[in-house]
Amino acid sequence: MSIPHYTLPQLARLSAIAIALQLAGCATQPASSSADALADPLFNAEEGVSLPLYSGIEHTVHPPLPLLSSLTSIDDSTLTPAPPDDLWQRLRAGLRLPDRNHPEIADELQWLLDHPDHLRQVAARAEPYLHLVLEAVEARGLPSDLALLPAVESGFDPFARSRSGALGLWQFLPDTATRFGLARSRWYEGRRDVVASTDAALNYLVYLHRYFDGDWLLALAAYNAGEGTVARALQRSAAAGRGTDFWSLQLPRETLGYVPKLLALSRLIAAPTAHGVKLTPIANQPQLTTIQLDAQIELALAAELSGLELSQIQRYNPGYRGWATAPEGPHQLLLPAAAATQLQQQLARRPAEAWVRQQSYRVVAGDTLGSIARRYQSSVAAIQAANRLPNHLIRVGSLLTIPTRSATPMALSVTTPVAISPPSTISTPSKPQQHQVVAGDTLWDIARRYQVGMAQLIAWNRLALESPLQPGQQLWIATPNDDQAPALPPRRVDYRVQRGDSLQRISQRFQVTIHQLRRWNRLPESHYLYPGQLLTLYLEGDAGGRTI
Repeated sequence: MSIPHYTLPQLARLSAIAIALQLAGCATQPASSSADALADPLFNAEEGVSLPLYSGIEHTVHPPLPLLSSLTSIDDSTLTPAPPDDLWQRLRAGLRLPDRNHPEIADELQWLLDHPDHLRQVAARAEPYLHLVLEAVEARGLPSDLALLPAVESGFDPFARSRSGALGLWQFLPDTATRFGLARSRWYEGRRDVVASTDAALNYLVYLHRYFDGDWLLALAAYNAGEGTVARALQRSAAAGRGTDFWSLQLPRETLGYVPKLLALSRLIAAPTAHGVKLTPIANQPQLTTIQLDAQIELALAAELSGLELSQIQRYNPGYRGWATAPEGPHQLLLPAAAATQLQQQLARRPAEAWVRQQSYRVVAGDTLGSIARRYQSSVAAIQAANRLPNHLIRVGSLLTIPTRSATPMALSVTTPVAISPPSTISTPSKPQQHQVVAGDTLWDIARRYQVGMAQLIAWNRLALESPLQPGQQLWIATPNDDQAPALPPRRVDYRVQRGDSLQRISQRFQVTIHQLRRWNRLPESHYLYPGQLLTLYLEGDAGGRTI
């Protein structure tokens, strides 16, 4: 039987008990003189010290009292342990979800051991965010096992999207996101905001923990399946005379596997060496820091001033869906400490009005805020804010300030859910090779594997940042030393019908067929176009330079 290693605080408590017992003259008498020791869940005065090792077995060791009682003088200042250097060690110290020898846990643990690459990939994705998540868990006094839940939910990928539409590290569905205060707009998706979604997820877990009378396994099951599903399963189980713990319930198959996955991961993190696993150390210090800004800022400008790549800004701040922070906020950025300091110093030297590149535009007949926003790849809200417009009314001849990421107005509004960078800065890959998506792939993983920027990967393949990758999907990747660019997939373009347009005229202008126009827009044979109608076209190559 192996002897667990005592920490200095435990040694101090054991010594205090020993001294109290000797002074009382009876080593078997309860140590009532030390309330702290009796309150310690790790200590039992009659049975010794019982330390769970997260292997389904508890080792009980009776402390050698005569040896400990010789420590009659203890300097408290020497008993405060230094914080661990490795974040895994810090996390390990707070693992306290109930563990047991159950076949489902054993199966999930074996799967992890059989797929070491999966564990390495998840750990690499977790590195920037794990300290932030663990601190939020510890601040609420929760089991540190919960900091591992994003590994089960999303593989610690903030861009993850499930088939049911759940997003982010914590995989929030829209209704639950609204319920727990995660904002969503054209510019911002709170479910992907690492800080905001972590706060909301922990609030939800605390609520579920209370709802199920302090049972963490039921709370976790409800996080996956909903509290109503678990509550009904409890009622059915009780009515049938079965148990009301998690392992006795009849729940959806996914949920029955969900909780064991987390328990298996906790068991592995608790004792990696015992399972033949070596975890790459993560420094026990913040990888990222949050800075609060007072106004909207262009993400490309934030990258330029902070010394980071735009893809890094987007990786750390996946909640922003467009080329800038949301006009109405939030305006916070999550950055490495050095980059955050540099950005704040640079922004202090320029007025907030210059944080978004702007142009002047004189309104002409037929203009609307919507049409102007699309032309300049801006938004109605941004134009209203920049010009202090109380409503959508504009006058012919008035001069508007347009916040925009593009130096030249575009006649076509190119629709992409997230603008990666200005068109002039998106490079074309020099040598095409293809990557076939497999289950578990993410854009971030693929970009790292081929040592390219995620922004480039998205641009080359005309991807939307929010669109999930599908197994079997083919992606173009660039490598050096070739002069042929890949044939990019068609780009979606929104075209607003002008006066005098017809399907034939539009088809000739963009070199597509009338049949394609009808199919893309589901237009019946008898349909007539009208000025202002929005049509969707799929054009080969870059349509940004065309003029209507």
